[in-house]
Amino acid sequence: MQAVDIEVLRTLRDWLSSGQPGWLATVVATWGSSPRPVGSVFACNKAGSIVGSLSGGCVEDDLLEKLQAGQLAADQPQFFRYGITAEETERLGLPCGGQLDIVVEPHGPTPASIAHFTLLAERLEARQLVSRSVSTTTGLVEATPTDSWETLVWDADGGSLHHTLGPRLQLFIIGAGMVSQYLAHMALSLDFDITVCDPREHLMNDFPIAGIRRVTDMPDDAVRQYAHDEASAIVALTHDPRIDDMGLMEALKTRAFYVGAMGSTRTSASRRTRLLDLDVTEAELARLHAPIGLPIGSHTPPEIAIAILAEITAVRNGRLGEASAYLAAASAG
Repeated sequence: MQAVDIEVLRTLRDWLSSGQPGWLATVVATWGSSPRPVGSVFACNKAGSIVGSLSGGCVEDDLLEKLQAGQLAADQPQFFRYGITAEETERLGLPCGGQLDIVVEPHGPTPASIAHFTLLAERLEARQLVSRSVSTTTGLVEATPTDSWETLVWDADGGSLHHTLGPRLQLFIIGAGMVSQYLAHMALSLDFDITVCDPREHLMNDFPIAGIRRVTDMPDDAVRQYAHDEASAIVALTHDPRIDDMGLMEALKTRAFYVGAMGSTRTSASRRTRLLDLDVTEAELARLHAPIGLPIGSHTPPEIAIAILAEITAVRNGRLGEASAYLAAASAG
Protein backbone atom coordinates (compact mmCIF):
# COMPACT_ATOMS: atom_id res chain seq x y z
CA MET A 1 0.00 0.00 0.00
CA GLN A 2 1.01 3.60 -0.45
CA ALA A 3 1.53 5.83 2.57
CA VAL A 4 -1.65 7.78 1.86
CA ASP A 5 -3.77 4.59 1.86
CA ILE A 6 -2.42 3.49 5.25
CA GLU A 7 -3.14 6.98 6.59
CA VAL A 8 -6.74 6.63 5.38
CA LEU A 9 -7.27 3.52 7.49
CA ARG A 10 -5.60 5.02 10.55
CA THR A 11 -7.68 8.20 10.28
CA LEU A 12 -10.95 6.32 9.92
CA ARG A 13 -10.01 4.23 12.96
CA ASP A 14 -9.38 7.43 14.92
CA TRP A 15 -12.69 8.97 13.81
CA LEU A 16 -14.60 5.90 14.92
CA SER A 17 -12.72 5.73 18.21
CA SER A 18 -13.71 9.34 18.94
CA GLY A 19 -17.38 8.61 18.23
CA GLN A 20 -17.53 9.97 14.66
CA PRO A 21 -19.09 7.76 11.93
CA GLY A 22 -17.49 7.74 8.51
CA TRP A 23 -17.30 6.08 5.12
CA LEU A 24 -14.58 4.09 3.38
CA ALA A 25 -14.48 3.93 -0.43
CA THR A 26 -12.29 1.52 -2.41
CA VAL A 27 -11.43 1.66 -6.12
CA VAL A 28 -12.41 -1.76 -7.52
CA ALA A 29 -12.02 -1.13 -11.27
CA THR A 30 -10.98 1.59 -13.71
CA TRP A 31 -11.23 2.14 -17.47
CA GLY A 32 -9.18 4.58 -19.48
CA SER A 33 -6.65 6.81 -17.79
CA SER A 34 -6.70 6.73 -14.00
CA PRO A 35 -4.50 8.69 -11.59
CA ARG A 36 -5.05 6.15 -8.77
CA PRO A 37 -4.72 2.37 -9.03
CA VAL A 38 -7.25 -0.31 -8.18
CA GLY A 39 -7.22 -0.85 -4.41
CA SER A 40 -6.80 2.85 -3.57
CA VAL A 41 -8.92 3.97 -0.63
CA PHE A 42 -10.60 7.18 0.52
CA ALA A 43 -12.41 8.09 3.73
CA CYS A 44 -14.69 10.93 4.79
CA ASN A 45 -17.08 11.76 7.59
CA LYS A 46 -20.27 13.73 8.11
CA ALA A 47 -18.32 16.80 9.19
CA GLY A 48 -16.78 16.97 5.71
CA SER A 49 -13.29 15.83 6.66
CA ILE A 50 -11.60 13.72 3.98
CA VAL A 51 -8.40 11.73 3.70
CA GLY A 52 -6.96 9.87 0.71
CA SER A 53 -7.97 9.99 -2.92
CA LEU A 54 -9.90 7.96 -5.49
CA SER A 55 -9.24 9.96 -8.64
CA GLY A 56 -6.73 12.65 -7.84
CA GLY A 57 -9.50 15.09 -6.92
CA CYS A 58 -12.06 14.53 -9.69
CA VAL A 59 -14.87 12.79 -7.82
CA GLU A 60 -14.15 13.22 -4.12
CA ASP A 61 -16.27 16.34 -3.58
CA ASP A 62 -19.20 14.85 -5.49
CA LEU A 63 -18.96 11.62 -3.51
CA LEU A 64 -18.87 13.50 -0.21
CA GLU A 65 -22.01 15.44 -1.18
CA LYS A 66 -23.87 12.24 -2.05
CA LEU A 67 -22.86 10.58 1.20
CA GLN A 68 -23.77 13.55 3.37
CA ALA A 69 -27.15 13.77 1.62
CA GLY A 70 -27.88 10.09 2.28
CA GLN A 71 -27.99 9.27 -1.44
CA LEU A 72 -25.35 6.55 -1.27
CA ALA A 73 -24.26 3.84 1.21
CA ALA A 74 -26.63 5.07 3.88
CA ASP A 75 -27.05 1.73 5.68
CA GLN A 76 -24.72 -0.82 4.11
CA PRO A 77 -21.92 -1.11 1.51
CA GLN A 78 -22.88 -0.07 -2.01
CA PHE A 79 -21.32 -0.21 -5.47
CA PHE A 80 -21.15 3.00 -7.50
CA ARG A 81 -19.75 3.93 -10.91
CA TYR A 82 -18.45 7.29 -12.04
CA GLY A 83 -18.13 8.18 -15.72
CA ILE A 84 -21.20 6.38 -17.08
CA THR A 85 -21.86 9.10 -19.62
CA ALA A 86 -19.57 11.42 -21.57
CA GLU A 87 -21.33 14.36 -19.94
CA GLU A 88 -20.56 13.10 -16.45
CA THR A 89 -16.96 12.37 -17.37
CA GLU A 90 -16.57 15.93 -18.64
CA ARG A 91 -18.39 17.47 -15.67
CA LEU A 92 -16.26 15.67 -13.12
CA GLY A 93 -13.02 16.16 -15.00
CA LEU A 94 -12.23 12.46 -15.24
CA PRO A 95 -9.35 11.61 -17.59
CA CYS A 96 -10.24 10.99 -21.22
CA GLY A 97 -12.56 8.02 -21.53
CA GLY A 98 -12.26 7.35 -17.82
CA GLN A 99 -14.60 5.28 -15.69
CA LEU A 100 -14.20 4.62 -12.01
CA ASP A 101 -15.92 1.82 -10.06
CA ILE A 102 -15.97 2.09 -6.28
CA VAL A 103 -17.41 0.26 -3.29
CA VAL A 104 -18.48 2.58 -0.46
CA GLU A 105 -18.94 1.34 3.12
CA PRO A 106 -20.67 3.19 5.98
CA HIS A 107 -19.07 2.65 9.38
CA GLY A 108 -20.49 3.72 12.72
CA PRO A 109 -18.47 4.08 15.94
CA THR A 110 -19.35 0.57 17.08
CA PRO A 111 -16.98 -1.80 18.89
CA ALA A 112 -16.98 -4.07 15.82
CA SER A 113 -16.01 -1.28 13.40
CA ILE A 114 -13.36 0.09 15.76
CA ALA A 115 -11.90 -3.40 16.19
CA HIS A 116 -11.95 -3.91 12.41
CA PHE A 117 -9.88 -0.83 11.61
CA THR A 118 -7.64 -1.31 14.64
CA LEU A 119 -6.74 -4.75 13.31
CA LEU A 120 -6.01 -3.30 9.86
CA ALA A 121 -3.77 -0.58 11.28
CA GLU A 122 -1.92 -2.92 13.61
CA ARG A 123 -1.21 -5.46 10.87
CA LEU A 124 0.04 -2.81 8.45
CA GLU A 125 2.16 -1.05 11.08
CA ALA A 126 3.77 -4.42 11.81
CA ARG A 127 4.38 -4.91 8.05
CA GLN A 128 1.96 -7.85 7.91
CA LEU A 129 -0.80 -8.74 5.45
CA VAL A 130 -4.51 -8.61 6.20
CA SER A 131 -7.46 -9.59 4.01
CA ARG A 132 -10.78 -7.70 3.90
CA SER A 133 -14.09 -9.08 2.66
CA VAL A 134 -17.04 -6.77 1.95
CA SER A 135 -20.53 -7.78 0.80
CA THR A 136 -22.88 -5.23 -0.73
CA THR A 137 -25.62 -7.86 -0.51
CA THR A 138 -25.47 -8.78 3.17
CA GLY A 139 -23.61 -5.75 4.47
CA LEU A 140 -21.01 -7.99 6.12
CA VAL A 141 -17.47 -6.57 6.48
CA GLU A 142 -14.69 -8.82 7.79
CA ALA A 143 -10.92 -8.66 8.27
CA THR A 144 -8.67 -11.72 8.54
CA PRO A 145 -4.89 -11.88 9.09
CA THR A 146 -3.17 -13.71 6.23
CA ASP A 147 0.32 -14.67 5.09
CA SER A 148 -0.40 -14.72 1.36
CA TRP A 149 -1.02 -11.90 -1.08
CA GLU A 150 -4.02 -12.02 -3.42
CA THR A 151 -4.99 -9.53 -6.11
CA LEU A 152 -8.12 -7.50 -5.40
CA VAL A 153 -11.23 -9.30 -6.65
CA TRP A 154 -14.58 -7.56 -7.21
CA ASP A 155 -17.49 -9.86 -8.06
CA ALA A 156 -20.12 -7.52 -9.49
CA ASP A 157 -22.74 -10.24 -9.81
CA GLY A 158 -22.36 -11.46 -6.25
CA GLY A 159 -21.66 -8.04 -4.77
CA SER A 160 -18.49 -9.21 -3.00
CA LEU A 161 -15.11 -7.52 -2.61
CA HIS A 162 -11.95 -9.33 -1.48
CA HIS A 163 -8.98 -7.06 -0.89
CA THR A 164 -5.57 -7.96 0.54
CA LEU A 165 -3.86 -5.04 2.25
CA GLY A 166 -0.11 -5.09 2.66
CA PRO A 167 2.74 -2.95 3.93
CA ARG A 168 4.35 -0.15 1.96
CA LEU A 169 7.40 -0.95 -0.12
CA GLN A 170 10.40 -0.61 2.15
CA LEU A 171 13.94 0.33 1.21
CA PHE A 172 16.37 -0.88 3.86
CA ILE A 173 19.75 0.83 3.40
CA ILE A 174 22.87 -0.45 5.13
CA GLY A 175 25.30 2.43 5.43
CA ALA A 176 24.93 6.17 5.96
CA GLY A 177 27.31 7.46 3.29
CA MET A 178 26.80 9.86 0.40
CA VAL A 179 25.18 7.35 -1.96
CA SER A 180 22.77 6.41 0.83
CA GLN A 181 21.81 10.06 1.26
CA TYR A 182 20.93 10.48 -2.41
CA LEU A 183 19.20 7.11 -2.52
CA ALA A 184 17.04 7.85 0.53
CA HIS A 185 16.13 11.29 -0.80
CA MET A 186 15.07 9.92 -4.21
CA ALA A 187 13.25 6.91 -2.75
CA LEU A 188 11.09 9.17 -0.60
CA SER A 189 9.66 10.60 -3.82
CA LEU A 190 8.66 7.06 -4.82
CA ASP A 191 6.77 6.58 -1.53
CA PHE A 192 9.17 4.01 -0.05
CA ASP A 193 9.19 3.47 3.70
CA ILE A 194 12.91 3.97 4.35
CA THR A 195 15.15 2.55 7.04
CA VAL A 196 18.83 3.47 7.19
CA CYS A 197 21.02 1.24 9.35
CA ASP A 198 24.61 1.98 10.35
CA PRO A 199 26.22 0.93 13.65
CA ARG A 200 28.53 3.95 13.39
CA GLU A 201 26.47 6.37 15.45
CA HIS A 202 28.40 9.48 14.42
CA LEU A 203 27.42 8.88 10.79
CA MET A 204 23.77 8.29 11.66
CA ASN A 205 23.72 11.45 13.78
CA ASP A 206 24.88 13.46 10.76
CA PHE A 207 22.57 11.78 8.21
CA PRO A 208 20.66 14.75 6.75
CA ILE A 209 17.49 13.13 5.35
CA ALA A 210 14.26 13.63 7.30
CA GLY A 211 11.25 11.30 7.27
CA ILE A 212 13.18 8.03 7.61
CA ARG A 213 13.80 5.42 10.32
CA ARG A 214 17.36 5.52 11.73
CA VAL A 215 18.83 2.35 13.26
CA THR A 216 22.24 1.92 14.88
CA ASP A 217 21.94 -1.83 15.55
CA MET A 218 24.24 -4.27 13.82
CA PRO A 219 22.82 -4.84 10.32
CA ASP A 220 22.00 -8.55 10.72
CA ASP A 221 19.92 -7.84 13.82
CA ALA A 222 18.25 -4.87 12.11
CA VAL A 223 17.40 -6.89 8.97
CA ARG A 224 15.75 -9.56 11.13
CA GLN A 225 13.67 -6.92 12.89
CA TYR A 226 12.73 -4.56 10.06
CA ALA A 227 13.27 -6.00 6.56
CA HIS A 228 12.32 -9.67 6.37
CA ASP A 229 9.14 -9.43 4.24
CA GLU A 230 8.49 -9.64 0.50
CA ALA A 231 7.77 -5.90 0.26
CA SER A 232 11.35 -5.01 1.23
CA ALA A 233 14.42 -4.17 -0.83
CA ILE A 234 17.75 -4.36 1.00
CA VAL A 235 20.92 -2.64 -0.21
CA ALA A 236 24.41 -2.73 1.32
CA LEU A 237 26.35 0.46 0.59
CA THR A 238 29.11 0.88 3.20
CA HIS A 239 32.08 -0.60 1.27
CA ASP A 240 33.05 -2.10 4.65
CA PRO A 241 32.77 -5.92 4.50
CA ARG A 242 32.58 -6.11 8.31
CA ILE A 243 29.24 -4.28 8.08
CA ASP A 244 27.92 -5.16 4.62
CA ASP A 245 28.60 -8.89 4.87
CA MET A 246 26.77 -9.22 8.17
CA GLY A 247 23.71 -7.57 6.71
CA LEU A 248 23.87 -9.55 3.48
CA MET A 249 24.19 -12.91 5.27
CA GLU A 250 20.83 -12.24 6.89
CA ALA A 251 19.23 -10.40 3.95
CA LEU A 252 19.77 -13.31 1.56
CA LYS A 253 17.78 -15.58 3.87
CA THR A 254 14.74 -13.27 3.99
CA ARG A 255 11.78 -12.95 1.63
CA ALA A 256 12.97 -9.49 0.48
CA PHE A 257 12.24 -9.07 -3.23
CA TYR A 258 15.62 -7.40 -3.87
CA VAL A 259 19.06 -7.65 -2.26
CA GLY A 260 21.96 -5.67 -3.69
CA ALA A 261 25.48 -4.62 -2.73
CA MET A 262 27.65 -1.79 -4.03
CA GLY A 263 31.12 -2.47 -5.39
CA SER A 264 33.10 -3.16 -8.53
CA THR A 265 33.01 -6.46 -10.38
CA ARG A 266 36.22 -7.51 -8.63
CA THR A 267 34.92 -6.46 -5.21
CA SER A 268 31.66 -8.29 -5.85
CA ALA A 269 33.49 -11.49 -6.77
CA SER A 270 35.49 -11.34 -3.54
CA ARG A 271 32.30 -10.71 -1.58
CA ARG A 272 30.64 -13.77 -3.10
CA THR A 273 33.60 -15.93 -2.05
CA ARG A 274 33.45 -14.57 1.50
CA LEU A 275 29.70 -15.14 1.77
CA LEU A 276 30.03 -18.75 0.61
CA ASP A 277 32.68 -19.27 3.29
CA LEU A 278 30.19 -17.85 5.80
CA ASP A 279 27.64 -20.60 5.03
CA VAL A 280 25.52 -18.64 2.55
CA THR A 281 24.25 -21.20 0.03
CA GLU A 282 24.68 -20.97 -3.73
CA ALA A 283 20.92 -20.58 -4.12
CA GLU A 284 20.83 -17.71 -1.62
CA LEU A 285 23.84 -16.05 -3.22
CA ALA A 286 22.16 -16.19 -6.63
CA ARG A 287 19.66 -13.63 -5.34
CA LEU A 288 22.38 -10.99 -4.85
CA HIS A 289 22.51 -8.08 -7.30
CA ALA A 290 26.16 -7.11 -7.36
CA PRO A 291 27.53 -4.90 -8.76
CA ILE A 292 24.38 -3.08 -7.73
CA GLY A 293 22.18 -1.08 -10.11
CA LEU A 294 21.42 -1.08 -13.82
CA PRO A 295 24.56 -0.56 -15.93
CA ILE A 296 23.94 3.02 -17.05
CA GLY A 297 27.55 4.19 -16.69
CA SER A 298 26.92 5.79 -13.31
CA HIS A 299 29.88 7.21 -11.40
CA THR A 300 28.71 10.00 -9.09
CA PRO A 301 26.63 9.31 -5.95
CA PRO A 302 23.37 10.65 -7.46
CA GLU A 303 23.93 8.63 -10.66
CA ILE A 304 24.56 5.48 -8.63
CA ALA A 305 21.38 6.14 -6.65
CA ILE A 306 19.40 6.45 -9.89
CA ALA A 307 20.86 3.16 -11.17
CA ILE A 308 19.96 1.39 -7.92
CA LEU A 309 16.38 2.64 -7.91
CA ALA A 310 16.00 1.76 -11.58
CA GLU A 311 17.09 -1.83 -10.93
CA ILE A 312 14.86 -2.17 -7.84
CA THR A 313 11.91 -0.88 -9.88
CA ALA A 314 12.66 -3.26 -12.75
CA VAL A 315 12.88 -6.24 -10.39
CA ARG A 316 9.68 -5.28 -8.59
CA ASN A 317 7.80 -4.98 -11.89
CA GLY A 318 9.29 -8.15 -13.40
CA ARG A 319 11.08 -6.18 -16.13
CA LEU A 320 14.76 -6.62 -15.24
CA GLY A 321 15.51 -8.88 -18.21
CA GLU A 322 13.85 -6.49 -20.62
CA ALA A 323 15.66 -3.49 -19.15
CA SER A 324 19.03 -5.25 -19.22
CA ALA A 325 18.52 -6.39 -22.83
CA TYR A 326 17.59 -2.85 -23.87
CA LEU A 327 20.70 -1.38 -22.24
CA ALA A 328 22.91 -4.07 -23.80
CA ALA A 329 21.48 -3.36 -27.26
CA ALA A 330 21.88 0.37 -26.79
CA SER A 331 25.49 -0.10 -25.67
CA ALA A 332 26.22 -2.23 -28.73
CA GLY A 333 24.99 0.57 -30.95
